[in-house]
Amino acid sequence: MKNILPPLLQVSSSGIDYADAIAQNLLTTNNVWMMLATALVFIMHLGFAGVEAGFGQAKNTVNILFKNTVTPIIGILTYGLLGFFLMYPGFDVPGWFGFDTAGWSMFWFSPASADVSTEYADAGYTYWTDFLFQAMFAATAATIVSGAIAERVKLWAYLIFTVIFVGIVYPIIGSWKWGGGALDAMGFYDFAGSTLVHSVGGWGALAGVILVGPRIGKYVNGKTMDKPGSSVPLAVIGVFLLWLGWFGFNGGSVLSADPGLVSFVLVTTSLSACAGGLGGFFAAYFAFKRLDLGMVLNGILAGLVGITAGADVINPIYALLIGFIAGILVVMSALLLDKLKLDDVVGAVSVHLTCGIWGTLAVGIFSTNPDHNFLTQLAGVAICGAAAFFSALAIFFVMKKTIGIRVSKEHEVSGLDSHEHGIRGYTIIYDE
Repeated sequence: MKNILPPLLQVSSSGIDYADAIAQNLLTTNNVWMMLATALVFIMHLGFAGVEAGFGQAKNTVNILFKNTVTPIIGILTYGLLGFFLMYPGFDVPGWFGFDTAGWSMFWFSPASADVSTEYADAGYTYWTDFLFQAMFAATAATIVSGAIAERVKLWAYLIFTVIFVGIVYPIIGSWKWGGGALDAMGFYDFAGSTLVHSVGGWGALAGVILVGPRIGKYVNGKTMDKPGSSVPLAVIGVFLLWLGWFGFNGGSVLSADPGLVSFVLVTTSLSACAGGLGGFFAAYFAFKRLDLGMVLNGILAGLVGITAGADVINPIYALLIGFIAGILVVMSALLLDKLKLDDVVGAVSVHLTCGIWGTLAVGIFSTNPDHNFLTQLAGVAICGAAAFFSALAIFFVMKKTIGIRVSKEHEVSGLDSHEHGIRGYTIIYDE
Protein backbone atom coordinates (compact mmCIF):
# COMPACT_ATOMS: atom_id res chain seq x y z
CA MET A 1 0.00 0.00 0.00
CA LYS A 2 1.30 3.46 -0.88
CA ASN A 3 2.58 5.54 2.08
CA ILE A 4 0.30 8.61 2.22
CA LEU A 5 1.86 10.23 5.31
CA PRO A 6 3.63 13.56 4.75
CA PRO A 7 7.41 13.05 4.48
CA LEU A 8 8.04 14.53 7.94
CA LEU A 9 5.67 12.02 9.55
CA GLN A 10 6.92 8.88 7.84
CA VAL A 11 8.63 6.08 9.72
CA SER A 12 12.42 6.47 9.81
CA SER A 13 14.97 3.76 10.35
CA SER A 14 15.12 4.69 14.03
CA GLY A 15 11.40 4.79 14.61
CA ILE A 16 8.55 7.26 14.12
CA ASP A 17 9.70 10.90 14.07
CA TYR A 18 6.31 12.23 15.09
CA ALA A 19 7.59 14.50 17.86
CA ASP A 20 10.30 16.11 15.73
CA ALA A 21 7.95 16.50 12.80
CA ILE A 22 5.22 18.13 14.86
CA ALA A 23 7.74 20.49 16.44
CA GLN A 24 9.12 21.46 13.02
CA ASN A 25 5.65 21.99 11.56
CA LEU A 26 4.73 24.09 14.59
CA LEU A 27 7.83 26.23 14.09
CA THR A 28 6.96 26.72 10.43
CA THR A 29 3.38 27.74 11.21
CA ASN A 30 4.41 30.08 14.02
CA ASN A 31 7.18 31.63 11.97
CA VAL A 32 4.94 32.28 8.96
CA TRP A 33 2.49 34.15 11.20
CA MET A 34 5.32 36.13 12.77
CA MET A 35 6.68 37.12 9.35
CA LEU A 36 3.18 38.19 8.29
CA ALA A 37 2.86 40.20 11.51
CA THR A 38 6.22 41.80 10.75
CA ALA A 39 4.95 42.85 7.33
CA LEU A 40 1.80 44.32 8.91
CA VAL A 41 3.88 46.38 11.35
CA PHE A 42 6.00 47.56 8.41
CA ILE A 43 2.82 48.75 6.66
CA MET A 44 2.21 51.00 9.67
CA HIS A 45 4.97 53.27 8.38
CA LEU A 46 2.83 53.95 5.33
CA GLY A 47 -0.05 54.67 7.70
CA PHE A 48 2.05 57.14 9.69
CA ALA A 49 3.13 58.80 6.45
CA GLY A 50 -0.48 59.18 5.34
CA VAL A 51 -1.67 60.58 8.67
CA GLU A 52 1.20 63.06 8.96
CA ALA A 53 1.05 64.21 5.34
CA GLY A 54 -2.74 64.45 5.49
CA PHE A 55 -2.81 66.50 8.70
CA GLY A 56 0.21 68.60 7.69
CA GLN A 57 0.03 71.64 5.43
CA ALA A 58 0.40 71.12 1.68
CA LYS A 59 3.58 73.21 1.52
CA ASN A 60 5.39 70.68 3.74
CA THR A 61 4.14 67.43 2.23
CA VAL A 62 7.40 66.30 0.63
CA ASN A 63 9.34 67.09 3.79
CA ILE A 64 6.94 65.00 5.90
CA LEU A 65 7.02 62.11 3.45
CA PHE A 66 10.80 62.30 3.21
CA LYS A 67 11.13 61.89 6.98
CA ASN A 68 8.65 59.02 7.01
CA THR A 69 10.58 57.29 4.23
CA VAL A 70 13.97 57.68 5.87
CA THR A 71 12.77 56.81 9.40
CA PRO A 72 12.31 53.04 8.85
CA ILE A 73 15.59 52.96 6.93
CA ILE A 74 17.46 54.51 9.85
CA GLY A 75 15.42 52.56 12.38
CA ILE A 76 16.16 49.13 10.93
CA LEU A 77 19.85 49.86 10.34
CA THR A 78 20.54 51.37 13.77
CA TYR A 79 18.60 48.57 15.44
CA GLY A 80 20.72 46.08 13.56
CA LEU A 81 23.98 47.85 14.31
CA LEU A 82 23.32 48.39 18.01
CA GLY A 83 19.74 48.37 19.27
CA PHE A 84 18.89 44.66 19.05
CA PHE A 85 21.89 43.71 21.16
CA LEU A 86 21.20 46.41 23.73
CA MET A 87 17.56 45.40 24.01
CA TYR A 88 18.23 41.68 24.47
CA PRO A 89 21.56 41.52 26.32
CA GLY A 90 20.87 38.26 28.10
CA PHE A 91 21.00 39.59 31.66
CA ASP A 92 22.57 37.11 34.09
CA VAL A 93 20.93 39.12 36.85
CA PRO A 94 18.03 41.49 35.99
CA GLY A 95 19.58 44.92 35.61
CA TRP A 96 19.53 48.23 33.76
CA PHE A 97 22.19 47.91 31.07
CA GLY A 98 23.87 45.18 29.05
CA PHE A 99 25.07 44.27 25.57
CA ASP A 100 25.04 40.93 23.77
CA THR A 101 28.50 40.89 22.16
CA ALA A 102 28.17 37.25 21.09
CA GLY A 103 24.86 37.95 19.37
CA TRP A 104 26.30 40.99 17.59
CA SER A 105 29.18 38.98 16.20
CA MET A 106 26.92 36.12 15.14
CA PHE A 107 24.50 38.49 13.42
CA TRP A 108 27.10 40.22 11.27
CA PHE A 109 29.97 37.78 10.80
CA SER A 110 28.76 34.23 11.47
CA PRO A 111 25.05 34.10 10.57
CA ALA A 112 25.28 30.35 10.00
CA SER A 113 25.48 30.08 13.80
CA ALA A 114 22.09 31.73 14.26
CA ASP A 115 19.46 29.50 15.82
CA VAL A 116 16.66 28.70 13.37
CA SER A 117 15.67 25.48 15.10
CA THR A 118 12.74 24.53 17.29
CA GLU A 119 14.94 25.24 20.31
CA TYR A 120 14.78 29.00 19.74
CA ALA A 121 11.93 30.91 21.42
CA ASP A 122 9.96 27.73 22.19
CA ALA A 123 9.55 27.11 18.46
CA GLY A 124 7.72 30.40 18.07
CA TYR A 125 9.98 31.89 15.40
CA THR A 126 13.57 31.94 14.20
CA TYR A 127 16.39 34.26 15.25
CA TRP A 128 16.06 36.28 12.03
CA THR A 129 12.33 36.76 12.40
CA ASP A 130 12.92 37.84 15.98
CA PHE A 131 15.26 40.61 14.83
CA LEU A 132 13.08 41.88 12.02
CA PHE A 133 9.87 41.94 14.06
CA GLN A 134 11.56 43.89 16.85
CA ALA A 135 13.26 46.24 14.37
CA MET A 136 9.86 47.29 13.02
CA PHE A 137 8.78 48.22 16.56
CA ALA A 138 11.92 50.29 17.06
CA ALA A 139 11.38 52.36 13.93
CA THR A 140 7.78 53.02 15.00
CA ALA A 141 8.94 54.82 18.15
CA ALA A 142 10.86 57.37 16.07
CA THR A 143 7.97 57.94 13.68
CA ILE A 144 5.83 59.15 16.59
CA VAL A 145 8.25 62.03 17.12
CA SER A 146 8.20 62.96 13.43
CA GLY A 147 4.53 63.93 13.36
CA ALA A 148 4.59 66.01 16.52
CA ILE A 149 7.40 68.35 15.44
CA ALA A 150 6.60 68.45 11.73
CA GLU A 151 6.66 71.63 9.62
CA ARG A 152 9.40 73.50 11.51
CA VAL A 153 12.17 71.09 12.57
CA LYS A 154 15.42 70.86 10.65
CA LEU A 155 15.64 67.63 8.71
CA TRP A 156 19.19 66.84 9.81
CA ALA A 157 18.32 67.47 13.45
CA TYR A 158 15.44 65.00 13.22
CA LEU A 159 17.61 62.37 11.53
CA ILE A 160 20.36 62.68 14.15
CA PHE A 161 17.75 62.40 16.89
CA THR A 162 16.33 59.27 15.27
CA VAL A 163 19.72 57.56 15.11
CA ILE A 164 20.40 58.15 18.81
CA PHE A 165 16.87 57.55 20.08
CA VAL A 166 16.24 54.34 18.13
CA GLY A 167 19.79 53.05 18.37
CA ILE A 168 20.34 53.63 22.09
CA VAL A 169 17.49 55.12 24.17
CA TYR A 170 14.58 52.94 23.00
CA PRO A 171 16.36 49.57 23.21
CA ILE A 172 17.85 50.25 26.65
CA ILE A 173 14.40 51.12 28.02
CA GLY A 174 12.93 48.11 26.23
CA SER A 175 15.53 45.81 27.77
CA TRP A 176 14.25 46.63 31.25
CA LYS A 177 11.07 44.66 30.49
CA TRP A 178 11.32 42.69 27.25
CA GLY A 179 15.01 41.91 27.67
CA GLY A 180 14.50 40.43 31.13
CA GLY A 181 15.77 43.49 33.00
CA ALA A 182 14.88 45.21 36.23
CA LEU A 183 11.28 46.16 35.36
CA ASP A 184 10.52 42.61 34.35
CA ALA A 185 11.81 41.42 37.72
CA MET A 186 9.52 43.98 39.41
CA GLY A 187 6.49 42.43 37.73
CA PHE A 188 5.82 45.34 35.36
CA TYR A 189 3.67 44.27 32.41
CA ASP A 190 3.48 45.70 28.91
CA PHE A 191 2.27 43.15 26.39
CA ALA A 192 2.97 44.97 23.12
CA GLY A 193 4.26 48.40 24.05
CA SER A 194 1.75 50.97 25.30
CA THR A 195 4.67 52.26 27.35
CA LEU A 196 7.79 50.69 25.84
CA VAL A 197 6.96 51.82 22.29
CA HIS A 198 4.15 54.36 22.32
CA SER A 199 4.73 56.41 25.43
CA VAL A 200 8.51 56.24 24.94
CA GLY A 201 7.96 57.75 21.49
CA GLY A 202 5.39 60.13 22.99
CA TRP A 203 7.85 61.38 25.62
CA GLY A 204 10.37 61.98 22.86
CA ALA A 205 7.72 63.90 20.92
CA LEU A 206 6.85 66.03 23.95
CA ALA A 207 10.51 66.93 24.48
CA GLY A 208 10.78 67.91 20.83
CA VAL A 209 7.60 70.01 20.91
CA ILE A 210 8.84 71.90 23.97
CA LEU A 211 12.29 72.73 22.58
CA VAL A 212 11.38 73.28 18.93
CA GLY A 213 8.47 75.56 19.83
CA PRO A 214 5.13 76.11 18.08
CA ARG A 215 4.70 76.88 14.40
CA ILE A 216 4.58 80.54 13.44
CA GLY A 217 1.02 81.82 13.73
CA LYS A 218 -0.30 78.82 15.63
CA TYR A 219 -1.04 80.76 18.82
CA VAL A 220 -2.09 84.40 18.38
CA ASN A 221 -3.41 86.66 21.17
CA GLY A 222 -4.33 83.71 23.35
CA LYS A 223 -6.19 81.93 20.55
CA THR A 224 -5.31 78.70 18.77
CA MET A 225 -5.30 79.21 15.01
CA ASP A 226 -6.31 76.39 12.70
CA LYS A 227 -3.77 75.28 10.09
CA PRO A 228 -5.71 73.09 7.66
CA GLY A 229 -4.09 69.84 6.55
CA SER A 230 -3.38 69.04 2.94
CA SER A 231 -5.62 65.99 2.54
CA VAL A 232 -8.34 64.63 4.80
CA PRO A 233 -8.76 61.51 2.59
CA LEU A 234 -5.06 60.75 2.95
CA ALA A 235 -5.31 61.06 6.74
CA VAL A 236 -8.26 58.64 6.80
CA ILE A 237 -6.38 56.14 4.64
CA GLY A 238 -3.42 56.46 6.98
CA VAL A 239 -5.50 55.70 10.07
CA PHE A 240 -7.04 52.60 8.51
CA LEU A 241 -3.59 51.39 7.45
CA LEU A 242 -2.44 51.85 11.04
CA TRP A 243 -5.46 49.91 12.31
CA LEU A 244 -4.61 47.12 9.86
CA GLY A 245 -0.97 47.17 10.97
CA TRP A 246 -2.04 46.91 14.61
CA PHE A 247 -3.27 43.39 13.93
CA GLY A 248 0.39 42.53 13.41
CA PHE A 249 1.60 44.83 16.17
CA ASN A 250 -0.57 43.23 18.86
CA GLY A 251 -1.28 39.88 17.23
CA GLY A 252 2.39 39.32 16.52
CA SER A 253 3.26 40.13 20.12
CA VAL A 254 1.76 36.77 21.10
CA LEU A 255 5.08 35.55 19.62
CA SER A 256 3.47 32.48 18.11
CA ALA A 257 0.48 31.48 16.02
CA ASP A 258 -1.44 30.27 19.06
CA PRO A 259 -4.96 30.29 17.55
CA GLY A 260 -6.84 31.03 20.75
CA LEU A 261 -4.62 33.81 22.05
CA VAL A 262 -3.96 35.51 18.71
CA SER A 263 -7.65 35.66 17.87
CA PHE A 264 -8.49 36.92 21.37
CA VAL A 265 -5.88 39.68 21.08
CA LEU A 266 -7.23 40.76 17.69
CA VAL A 267 -10.75 40.96 19.15
CA THR A 268 -9.76 43.11 22.14
CA THR A 269 -7.64 45.28 19.82
CA SER A 270 -10.52 45.93 17.43
CA LEU A 271 -13.08 46.50 20.18
CA SER A 272 -10.86 49.08 21.83
CA ALA A 273 -10.26 50.84 18.52
CA CYS A 274 -14.00 51.08 17.86
CA ALA A 275 -14.72 52.33 21.36
CA GLY A 276 -11.88 54.84 21.04
CA GLY A 277 -13.40 56.23 17.87
CA LEU A 278 -16.73 56.68 19.66
CA GLY A 279 -15.02 58.29 22.65
CA GLY A 280 -13.29 60.78 20.37
CA PHE A 281 -16.55 61.41 18.52
CA PHE A 282 -18.59 62.22 21.62
CA ALA A 283 -15.84 64.13 23.45
CA ALA A 284 -15.14 66.31 20.42
CA TYR A 285 -18.84 66.99 19.88
CA PHE A 286 -19.19 68.05 23.49
CA ALA A 287 -16.05 70.24 23.31
CA PHE A 288 -16.39 71.77 19.84
CA LYS A 289 -20.11 71.35 19.02
CA ARG A 290 -19.23 69.76 15.68
CA LEU A 291 -18.69 66.33 14.16
CA ASP A 292 -14.89 66.39 14.22
CA LEU A 293 -13.47 63.74 11.90
CA GLY A 294 -9.91 64.38 13.06
CA MET A 295 -10.80 63.54 16.64
CA VAL A 296 -12.64 60.39 15.58
CA LEU A 297 -9.51 59.30 13.71
CA ASN A 298 -7.26 60.07 16.66
CA GLY A 299 -9.81 58.37 18.92
CA ILE A 300 -9.38 55.16 16.94
CA LEU A 301 -5.61 55.39 17.34
CA ALA A 302 -6.06 56.25 21.03
CA GLY A 303 -8.08 53.08 21.55
CA LEU A 304 -5.42 51.02 19.78
CA VAL A 305 -2.63 52.49 21.89
CA GLY A 306 -4.67 52.07 25.07
CA ILE A 307 -5.27 48.35 24.65
CA THR A 308 -1.74 47.52 23.52
CA ALA A 309 -0.33 47.02 27.03
CA GLY A 310 -2.92 44.44 28.02
CA ALA A 311 -4.56 43.07 24.88
CA ASP A 312 -3.94 39.51 26.04
CA VAL A 313 -5.14 39.94 29.65
CA ILE A 314 -8.09 42.33 29.33
CA ASN A 315 -11.60 40.94 28.89
CA PRO A 316 -13.60 42.31 25.93
CA ILE A 317 -15.99 44.32 28.09
CA TYR A 318 -13.07 46.16 29.67
CA ALA A 319 -11.36 46.56 26.29
CA LEU A 320 -14.40 48.63 25.29
CA LEU A 321 -14.10 50.73 28.43
CA ILE A 322 -10.35 51.26 28.01
CA GLY A 323 -10.81 52.31 24.40
CA PHE A 324 -13.71 54.66 25.14
CA ILE A 325 -11.81 56.40 27.92
CA ALA A 326 -8.75 56.66 25.65
CA GLY A 327 -10.90 58.37 23.02
CA ILE A 328 -12.05 60.93 25.56
CA LEU A 329 -8.53 61.42 26.91
CA VAL A 330 -7.09 62.14 23.47
CA VAL A 331 -9.47 65.09 23.05
CA MET A 332 -8.83 66.42 26.54
CA SER A 333 -5.07 66.06 26.06
CA ALA A 334 -5.15 67.95 22.75
CA LEU A 335 -7.06 70.80 24.39
CA LEU A 336 -4.58 70.91 27.28
CA LEU A 337 -1.57 71.02 24.95
CA ASP A 338 -3.06 73.97 23.08
CA LYS A 339 -3.71 75.72 26.40
CA LEU A 340 -0.02 75.24 27.18
CA LYS A 341 0.95 76.38 23.66
CA LEU A 342 2.56 73.06 22.87
CA ASP A 343 2.07 72.62 19.14
CA ASP A 344 1.65 68.99 18.07
CA VAL A 345 0.80 68.82 14.38
CA VAL A 346 -0.86 65.39 14.34
CA GLY A 347 -1.76 64.86 18.00
CA ALA A 348 1.05 62.35 18.52
CA VAL A 349 1.63 63.29 22.16
CA SER A 350 -2.06 62.96 22.98
CA VAL A 351 -2.44 59.64 21.16
CA HIS A 352 0.79 57.88 22.06
CA LEU A 353 1.87 59.42 25.35
CA THR A 354 -1.41 60.19 27.12
CA CYS A 355 -3.14 57.01 25.99
CA GLY A 356 0.01 54.92 26.32
CA ILE A 357 0.15 55.87 29.99
CA TRP A 358 -3.56 55.18 30.43
CA GLY A 359 -3.36 51.78 28.74
CA THR A 360 -0.41 50.69 30.87
CA LEU A 361 -2.09 51.75 34.09
CA ALA A 362 -5.31 50.05 32.96
CA VAL A 363 -3.51 46.70 33.11
CA GLY A 364 -3.16 47.23 36.85
CA ILE A 365 -6.92 47.83 37.11
CA PHE A 366 -8.54 45.38 34.68
CA SER A 367 -6.05 42.56 34.07
CA THR A 368 -7.26 39.00 34.55
CA ASN A 369 -3.82 38.16 35.94
CA PRO A 370 -3.80 38.69 39.72
CA ASP A 371 -0.03 39.28 39.65
CA HIS A 372 -0.56 42.59 37.85
CA ASN A 373 -1.11 45.57 40.14
CA PHE A 374 -1.58 49.29 39.70
CA LEU A 375 1.40 50.50 41.76
CA THR A 376 3.86 48.35 39.83
CA GLN A 377 2.42 49.62 36.55
CA LEU A 378 2.65 53.20 37.82
CA ALA A 379 6.28 52.71 38.82
CA GLY A 380 7.11 51.29 35.40
CA VAL A 381 5.42 54.18 33.63
CA ALA A 382 7.33 56.71 35.79
CA ILE A 383 10.72 55.04 35.29
CA CYS A 384 10.34 54.63 31.52
CA GLY A 385 8.86 58.12 31.20
CA ALA A 386 11.68 59.82 33.06
CA ALA A 387 14.32 57.95 31.06
CA ALA A 388 12.70 58.64 27.68
CA PHE A 389 11.78 62.29 28.32
CA PHE A 390 15.08 63.45 29.78
CA SER A 391 17.10 61.51 27.21
CA ALA A 392 15.13 63.10 24.36
CA LEU A 393 15.31 66.51 26.04
CA ALA A 394 19.09 66.20 26.31
CA ILE A 395 19.48 65.17 22.66
CA PHE A 396 17.33 68.04 21.38
CA PHE A 397 18.96 70.54 23.77
CA VAL A 398 22.50 69.71 22.64
CA MET A 399 21.49 69.99 18.99
CA LYS A 400 19.66 73.25 19.65
CA LYS A 401 22.84 74.75 21.12
CA THR A 402 25.06 73.41 18.34
CA ILE A 403 23.57 72.79 14.91
CA GLY A 404 20.12 74.25 15.65
CA ILE A 405 16.86 72.34 15.45
CA ARG A 406 14.51 74.83 13.80
CA VAL A 407 14.35 76.04 10.20
CA SER A 408 14.47 79.74 9.39
CA LYS A 409 11.34 81.88 9.51
CA GLU A 410 11.49 82.36 5.75
CA HIS A 411 11.58 78.61 5.08
CA GLU A 412 8.82 77.85 7.55
CA VAL A 413 6.46 80.50 6.17
CA SER A 414 6.96 79.63 2.52
CA GLY A 415 7.14 75.87 3.09
CA LEU A 416 9.91 73.33 3.52
CA ASP A 417 9.24 71.48 0.28
CA SER A 418 10.61 74.13 -2.08
CA HIS A 419 13.58 75.09 0.10
CA GLU A 420 14.81 71.70 1.30
CA HIS A 421 13.67 69.37 -1.46
CA GLY A 422 13.15 71.46 -4.58
CA ILE A 423 9.74 69.95 -5.34
CA ARG A 424 6.20 70.29 -4.04
CA GLY A 425 3.90 67.52 -2.93
CA TYR A 426 0.93 68.88 -4.84
CA THR A 427 1.66 70.33 -8.27
CA ILE A 428 -0.76 70.93 -11.14
CA ILE A 429 0.82 71.53 -14.54
CA TYR A 430 -1.21 72.63 -17.51
CA ASP A 431 0.05 71.96 -21.02
CA GLU A 432 -0.02 75.07 -23.15
